[in-house]
Amino acid sequence: MSDQGWGSRPSPQGTGGAPPVQEPGSPLPYEGVWRFTAQAVDASVPQARHAVRDLLVRQGVPASDDLVQGLLLIVSELVTNAVRHAALLSPVLAVEVAVGAEWVRVSVEDEHPYRPTALEATDGQTGGRGLLLVREVTREAGGVCDVEHTASGGKVIWAALPLKPAGV
Repeated sequence: MSDQGWGSRPSPQGTGGAPPVQEPGSPLPYEGVWRFTAQAVDASVPQARHAVRDLLVRQGVPASDDLVQGLLLIVSELVTNAVRHAALLSPVLAVEVAVGAEWVRVSVEDEHPYRPTALEATDGQTGGRGLLLVREVTREAGGVCDVEHTASGGKVIWAALPLKPAGV
């Protein structure tokens, strides 16, 4: 992985070495919040996808292959949208991964005030369906997604998916 702007904010439970001793009521070893920042350029799309995948593996997040692939697709679509539609007003974007005991949430934040909407697909249209795809992948996984304004006037688009499929 390249260090071109992709840095993580480590979780509060420590770094490297032997796994921490699990205290009753303490976070699981894979729980935490990490934030990556990058320039809003095309090269950031695969970098974000690889950074999220590597983080999930490094932290030992108990996610199925289907869940990981869904998360990576969501990250790709959201970063692509930030690069294509927000870069002029927001040359830097942030990807945040938050992992809890039973869920994982990915979000992409930029400083552009425009709140995107999912477009319905039309014949011959080659783009514009990224948010529909995000919504569908999230729904199929039993999760939720939304767009929120930030205090600075930008927006954050997020999707939270359960670590275990519904009914398991």
